[in-house]
Amino acid sequence: MDLYESRLEELRAQYGKYSELDAVKDYNRSLLAVNIDHMLELNHYDRKRIHNLKYFTWIEQQGRDVDELNAQWYAYPDYWKRIQSREDDIDQMIEEFNEKTGIL
Repeated sequence: MDLYESRLEELRAQYGKYSELDAVKDYNRSLLAVNIDHMLELNHYDRKRIHNLKYFTWIEQQGRDVDELNAQWYAYPDYWKRIQSREDDIDQMIEEFNEKTGIL
């Protein structure tokens, strides 16, 4: 999330503080408008291709460990079950991020 801090500052300067009303509009315009036209059923090779694209952002940009990236693919689905089990921790991080950025 640290990568987006400068972008948030730019958007705030351009549009003002992101309000609850802005969030409602974005939710209704963007998320509720999604239908099957915006989805793709992926086969094994499609999923692998997308996974391989993460290398640049995870490893080269964010400096993450390649073992973690590999675990997403080779330890599937256990890797993702462990992530989902951290729901409370993740929610807390989201709340902290939102407070830091002034969204809430």
